[in-house]
Amino acid sequence: MLAARPQDMGFDPDRLTRIADWQDRYVAEGKYPGSSVLITRMGREVYFNATGKRNIEADLPFERDTVARIFSMTKPITSAAVMMLMEKGLFHLDTPVSEFIPGFADCTALVPGATGIEQTEPCRPPTVMELLTHTSGLTYGFNPGLVGKEMNARRISFPARTGVLGEACDRLAELPLAFKPGTAWEYSVAIDVLGRIVEVVSGKTLDLFFAEEIFAPLGMTKTGFTVPEGTGDRFAACYSSLPEGELTLDTSGREGIVMRLEDAPEGSRYHQTTLFSGGGGLVGTIDDYMKFCEMIRTGGMGDGTRLLSPSTVRQMMSNHLQGDIASMGQNSFSETPMTGTGFGLGGSVILDPAVAHLAGSVGDFGWGGLASTVFWVDPVYEMCVVFFTQLMPSSTYPSRPELRALVHGALVE
Repeated sequence: MLAARPQDMGFDPDRLTRIADWQDRYVAEGKYPGSSVLITRMGREVYFNATGKRNIEADLPFERDTVARIFSMTKPITSAAVMMLMEKGLFHLDTPVSEFIPGFADCTALVPGATGIEQTEPCRPPTVMELLTHTSGLTYGFNPGLVGKEMNARRISFPARTGVLGEACDRLAELPLAFKPGTAWEYSVAIDVLGRIVEVVSGKTLDLFFAEEIFAPLGMTKTGFTVPEGTGDRFAACYSSLPEGELTLDTSGREGIVMRLEDAPEGSRYHQTTLFSGGGGLVGTIDDYMKFCEMIRTGGMGDGTRLLSPSTVRQMMSNHLQGDIASMGQNSFSETPMTGTGFGLGGSVILDPAVAHLAGSVGDFGWGGLASTVFWVDPVYEMCVVFFTQLMPSSTYPSRPELRALVHGALVE
């Protein structure tokens, strides 16, 4: 990607330096081990900065070619894969999931106010559209509720690194849904189920489909479900702000600053992955992920190859809820504010920046990951922003709205 002078692309260079100061402050205060930021506008690079360490214990710097866990930033890529297959006429968005995974044929859902996992009623299976928009009735083990508890009890986890995706989805189908499809929004393993649909429809494992149909055409050579060959020395350590053994996304009661090593690069299970999680399993570099963002920004084009049509990308970047996420009524974790923000196909969509309390544009499309990474594509300013770090959970610090304020504070025309 060609670089351009920030001032030629509508940015104030002096104001852009505030981003580096902000990154350095997070490192100096012991909040993040290190981080990197990459900004493009109209397809030209206008800013990059990296600071801190990718591995504190080994004293290795966080650099441009650092390989990081992107967790739920995998979801938009899986959603794009689904839309690529839909464009071939192999299914439509209202196709029930049971057409691909028969275990979902006899679906049940918890009755409202259920106090036990056995208190269910029959319901229809969720559709591809409901999986894409997190209105399917599925959930995550870290969400409150009976189904999440049962997932934990049965050790049904995404992204597990062992087993295979088909078996995990079959086990998931044995559980009731948390609510009837289409009646609420809840962040969930739905995109992992979509990953399995990609496998069933394409006849390829998800890692192979991604490699051949998305990564190769876009030139994303350093992204995969396992640490790419030859990049092991650049694979970052992952840290947690929580005590050992604690798994929660509610960090409101956390005291003090903690940065505990959660996943060391040399012994990480990301070197030996067999279950390919479309909801959170990828690792990669910041430049690779920017190539995906630029494909979205340009309406489906990447490196001279068309992956999706402009109309399909517009559909992905449009809100498919009746209102914002908050209006859907579920108390669920989200990687974005729930007020003033809708949901497209695989990512959030800003409906009203003022209501969302975010610097941004109407139509911003993006998402984040568990280790505090984030991206967004701004169709108004033709801008893409990608931020990498490695601290779990993403709810620990308000880095995302702060970064948005910094970027828009430097954008002067």
